[in-house]
Amino acid sequence: MSTEPDWGGWPDGVGRRILTTLDSTNAEAARIADTLAAPEWILALNQTAARGRRGRAWANPAGNFAATLLMRPAGPPDTVALRSFVAALALFDTFVALTGRTEPFALKWPNDVLLNGGKVAGILLESLGSGAGVRHLAIGIGINLAHAPGADEVEAGALRPVALADETGTLVSPADCLATLAPIYAGWESRFVTYGFAPIREAWLARAARLGETITARVGAEAITGTFDTIDTSGALVLTTAKGRHAIPAAEIYFLSCETR
Repeated sequence: MSTEPDWGGWPDGVGRRILTTLDSTNAEAARIADTLAAPEWILALNQTAARGRRGRAWANPAGNFAATLLMRPAGPPDTVALRSFVAALALFDTFVALTGRTEPFALKWPNDVLLNGGKVAGILLESLGSGAGVRHLAIGIGINLAHAPGADEVEAGALRPVALADETGTLVSPADCLATLAPIYAGWESRFVTYGFAPIREAWLARAARLGETITARVGAEAITGTFDTIDTSGALVLTTAKGRHAIPAAEIYFLSCETR
């Protein structure tokens, strides 16, 4: 593991700040958003108040990755939100670049990356805006690079957390991970801006966990079990059940077992 990252491939026009300790990189993004002149990555080597989806705590021991990409996106909120799929693809390709392996990784709708069936990374999008627009977007990314939370630190029914180092033998520093991720994200972002969601959707489906299999989507108190057919052009999960097809824009997803194929 190198002591100084190779920043030679860093994308043009994108800022970078690396901070020793923060409460949360997404919180820092909100604080500096009004001063933003260009997209910027914020990396925290230690987070004291990391958050996941729905305000849940996210364990972030030293050696793990916690970063946020802050940007001023164009387009309506529903289009801006599709960057969760852009980020997922960038993470998948980053793991392949770091490990030289493709087969252990998969993407779990809506915003997780799996490694050998366990959760290795998560994505959290937060936006600031007024009216129908989005003024700033924060794409928060957490990766279990060196350590995975214990089973008692995740909610019941959740996939087991795993660490990249434990599952693949690849130990990489947060800064080295960022040096790999940033240009890969920039490439997918360029494709999204140039060609729209269609190629992103196709690429995401090619990497999707449990496509064509039976899964359960929990929406509030309702559980919908069916065959995972696709994601539609809005990014919604499409399940086929005994009562027909359902397009589900937001849900918690549960697999019948903790292994992906």
